[in-house]
Amino acid sequence: MNTGELLQRALNFDFLTKEEGIFLYHNASTAELAYVANELRKIQVPSGKVTWQIDRNVNTTNVCIANCKFCNFFRRPGHEESYITDIETYKVKIEETFRYGGDQLLLQGGHHPDLGLEFYTNLFKQLKELYPDLKLHALGPPEIAHVAKLEGLSHTEVLKALKEAGLDSLPGAGAEILNDRVRRLISKGKCGGQEWLDVMRACHQLDITTSATMMFGHVETIEERFEHLVWIREVQSEKPADANGFLAFIPWPFQDDGTLLKRLRGISNNVTGDEYVRMIALSRIMLPNVKNIQASWLTVGKAVAQLCLHAGANDFGSIMIEENVVSAAGAPHRFTAKGIQTAIKEAGFEPQLRGQKYNYRELPAELEEQVITY
Repeated sequence: MNTGELLQRALNFDFLTKEEGIFLYHNASTAELAYVANELRKIQVPSGKVTWQIDRNVNTTNVCIANCKFCNFFRRPGHEESYITDIETYKVKIEETFRYGGDQLLLQGGHHPDLGLEFYTNLFKQLKELYPDLKLHALGPPEIAHVAKLEGLSHTEVLKALKEAGLDSLPGAGAEILNDRVRRLISKGKCGGQEWLDVMRACHQLDITTSATMMFGHVETIEERFEHLVWIREVQSEKPADANGFLAFIPWPFQDDGTLLKRLRGISNNVTGDEYVRMIALSRIMLPNVKNIQASWLTVGKAVAQLCLHAGANDFGSIMIEENVVSAAGAPHRFTAKGIQTAIKEAGFEPQLRGQKYNYRELPAELEEQVITY
């Protein structure tokens, strides 16, 4: 294999194989990868704008039986700190989100053994009745698989019911690394990698817009990272022509603070800023059929995320008015609406507020700035 030839093929939007991606990872310089990814970004997102979002991550429940080894957020059933969020709490959080200029809840929780399809459809209907303009970017493939098993239903049946109840889009949560060797080690209680992909296939057939993620830098091999990227690309290739499918891809490094992976197995996050920039670039190169690549400022910080905007990323994600899961494992970074726009401008781009489906939104004339607490 030849680095120059592979990079030229990437510039032609060719689908590189897993082996070719691995070769570039080991042999291409960061500058070369960033250049090619940036050129692809300019073709796919020619506006020169970097999009960002105002939303809030609210957890339906912290009860979970998946027992992921990287999660400090969950509580076992019956734990004194366990909860199910009540409607009055949702009202307070949603109305505050609207005041901050947000239009969406990223609604996620755990694998609660007693919360089935009726719980979620009733919740979605109630929220939509109270707030018709609220967007619900909710659950994720592992939760869909969990509810389907509880109810004895297919993924499609569960998703249809949730869409009718008010689900607007499905996050790419719970992907981690899709290879089942990895999943058995870090998230044995979740659905397998192929089931994760099957849920997404069902979403795309129902024209439910989704995103995809990758949490890396723990027990996976480089080969398994690129296998993950190829599988995402394959599922995107199968979507109906008029469906968005995976509208964005978001890779981030494992956050290790206090996790079982670190305490019991000594697995730490050793992903450097340079490696993260390279993986952002390679995500753009390996996923030519996914339009938006998001830099995870929450996990890598402002400076590295800004570099990613010159290495294929075109999106800065959300200011995350509230985020409890990744933060519980040590992600320390925060942005206000003003701060995220300033960071984008400093990197040489024009910030553009967006909705979940990458529709441009006007910045509210009077935007109440959230107070950041640590």
